[in-house]
Amino acid sequence: MVTAQAGPADRPASVWAPLRTAVYRNLWLALLAANVGTWMQTVGAQWLLIHHSNASTLVALVQTASLLPVLLLALPAGVLADNFDRRHLLIAVQLFLVVVAVALTLLTVTDRMPPALLLTLTFAFGVGQALTLPAWAAVIPELVPQDQLRAASALGSISVNMARAVGPAVAGVLIARTGVAPVFALNAIAFLIFTYALTRWKPGNARAVEVPERFTAALRAGSRYVRHSPTVRRLLRRALVFVIPASALWALLPLVASRRLGLGSGGYGVLLAALGVGAIAGGLLLAVIRTRLSANQLLFIAGVLFTVALAVVGTVREVPLVLIALLPAGLAWVTVLANVNAEMQVFLPSWVRARGLAVYQVFFAGGQAVGAFVWGLVADLAGLVVAFLGAAVFMLVGTVTSRIWPLPELPTVDRDPAAYWPQLHLAHEPGPRVGPVLVTVEYTVRPERTQPFLAAMDVVRGARQRTGAMRWGLFRPAETTDRFVEVYLVPSWGEHLRQHGGRLTSEDRQAEERARELTDGEPEVRHLVPAAAGPTLTDDREAL
Repeated sequence: MVTAQAGPADRPASVWAPLRTAVYRNLWLALLAANVGTWMQTVGAQWLLIHHSNASTLVALVQTASLLPVLLLALPAGVLADNFDRRHLLIAVQLFLVVVAVALTLLTVTDRMPPALLLTLTFAFGVGQALTLPAWAAVIPELVPQDQLRAASALGSISVNMARAVGPAVAGVLIARTGVAPVFALNAIAFLIFTYALTRWKPGNARAVEVPERFTAALRAGSRYVRHSPTVRRLLRRALVFVIPASALWALLPLVASRRLGLGSGGYGVLLAALGVGAIAGGLLLAVIRTRLSANQLLFIAGVLFTVALAVVGTVREVPLVLIALLPAGLAWVTVLANVNAEMQVFLPSWVRARGLAVYQVFFAGGQAVGAFVWGLVADLAGLVVAFLGAAVFMLVGTVTSRIWPLPELPTVDRDPAAYWPQLHLAHEPGPRVGPVLVTVEYTVRPERTQPFLAAMDVVRGARQRTGAMRWGLFRPAETTDRFVEVYLVPSWGEHLRQHGGRLTSEDRQAEERARELTDGEPEVRHLVPAAAGPTLTDDREAL
C-alpha cells in the first residue's frame, strides 16, 4: 500500500494519464465510437425482431449470436494476434466489420432481412469482435508505459460503459424518427473511424514477429503457459469467483424492473444508466483510490459492495433505493475487472500476451454465460429474491477467499524477454519440425546443497513448462552422490529454438541463476533429436 509519504513516482498514474499519449488518445476515442456503434446495432437488430410471433426467443438470440463467437474463437484469435502483426490484423478485421455493417444497412433498406439472415450477420459481427478483443488488449502495453496500464484498463471500462449508456439511447431516438437502417449505417461509419485511426498509427518500434508458429502448436503453447503459470491461474480464479455471482445482476435486472418494481422499458433504461454511471465513476476514481488502498483491499471492498447491492436489488421494492444500490455495484464491477485485466496485461510476456488475454476473455464470457443460466434457473424455480440472495452469499464467500488467494504482487516482477541461453554449437542442424526434442542438463551439486538445489529447480521447472516443455523431470544417478540430471521434452526443434530466442524472461533467468549458484562447474547440456523417421518413444502398452 502506498503511504502518504510516497513520492510522485510511486503514485499510481491518473486515470487520464494514458490520454496524454496522442496515439492512445486517438485510438481510444475511435474505439469509443465503435463501441457506441456496436450497442446501436444490437438495439437495431432487436427492434427488427420485436414484432415477430416468436419475438422473445429471437431477441434473446441476438445476444447469443453476439457473444457465442467470443467463447468459440477467443483462443484462436489470441493465436493469430501473437503470431502476426497486431496492427495489420486489427485493420483487416475492422474492414470486415465495416462490410458486415454495410450489408446490414443495404438489406434493411431494401426490406430483405429475414430473422435467420439477421442473426447470421449478427454472428458474423460477433466473429469480428472476437478477433478484435485479444489483439486490442495485447496492443495496449505497446501504446502506454507499464505504470499506466491500470489507468488504461480503467479507461477501457469507462469506454464500454459510456457506450452502453449512449448507444441504446441514440439508437432509440434514430429508430423512432428514421427507422433501423440509419442505425446500421452509423455503425459502419463508426468502424471506418476506428480503421482510419489504426492506419494513422505508425508504431515507432514495431513488434518483431518471429516466424509464425503452426496454429495447433501455438494453441497448445498458449494453453501450456496458462496451465503452468500459478499467477495467471490465480488471476483467472479471482475473475471467475466475482463474475459468476455478479452475472445475476445483469441477467435478472430486466425481471426486477418489470416484476418487482413495475417499470417499463424506460424505467429499465434508468436502472442500466445507474449501473453505467457507477461504472464510469469507478473508472474515474480508481487511480485516486489506489493511492490509499492496495489491489487486494480494493478487491475485498468491491466484493462487499456488490454483495450488498445484490441483496438490496433482490429484496427492496422502492425504486430510489434500488437506484442508489446500483451505483456502487457499477463502481465495484469496474474496480474488480479493471484490476484483474490490468494485472494480466502487466504479467503476460509479449510472445503469449494475446493468448493469455484470450483465455481471460473466455473465462469472463463463460463465467457470465454460466452464471446467467444458473441464476435464471434459480429464479424460475425459487423466485427472484432467492436467486439474488443466493448470488449475494456466493459473492460474499468469493470475497472472503481473496484473503486466501489474493492477487499476486506484480510491480517487482520483471517480464522483459531475456535471450540468455548460450549459442548452440551443433554437429547437424535439425529442421524446425523435427521432434520431439529431449534436452538433458547435468549438474554437479555438493551433498550439503542438495535440498536448496531441489527447491531452486522446482522454480526452474515452471519456466521450462511455461515456455515449451511438455514433460519435465529431475533425476540423479544411483552410482553417485553429487550428480543430478534435468530432463525435459519439447514438441519440436523449432519450439526449443523459441525458448532460446525470447520466450524466457528476466525472472526466469534469475531462477536459473539461483539454481546454478548451488552447482559446481558448468552444467553439461545435450539435445537429443529423433535418430530416424517414425516413432521415437515407444510404450509397451502399444503391443497389447
